[in-house]
Amino acid sequence: MNHLKTFRIALLIPILTVASETMTQAKGNTATVKGYVLDSACAFTKDLKKPVSRACAVACAKSGSPLAILADDGTLYLPISRSIPATGQNSRLMKFAGKRVSVTGEVLEKGGSHALIIEKIELAPSAE
Repeated sequence: MNHLKTFRIALLIPILTVASETMTQAKGNTATVKGYVLDSACAFTKDLKKPVSRACAVACAKSGSPLAILADDGTLYLPISRSIPATGQNSRLMKFAGKRVSVTGEVLEKGGSHALIIEKIELAPSAE
């Protein structure tokens, strides 16, 4: 009987280890990103380098489109929350819609996508 119990425990250890690793939250690197807050759809469909206008970015956000940060190097960052279930970040970004910002936070990457958990956001001078 002891052998059966030992076998079960030995079998469960690798399973629990994998489950534990799967449930661990991803950790990214803290970075500062400079770029424009704009409608995420426009960044893809119109290949924008910066927003058309502040009014356009605000109108899209009010219609439900997620705002994103288009970095000066062309990388598109989707602002996310660390909380599960996630909370949208539009309310936090709305006052910066259509403007250039400097954002410091945790950068995460998955399958070519980039996300940013915002710790600090402030206006940045135009990059013209």
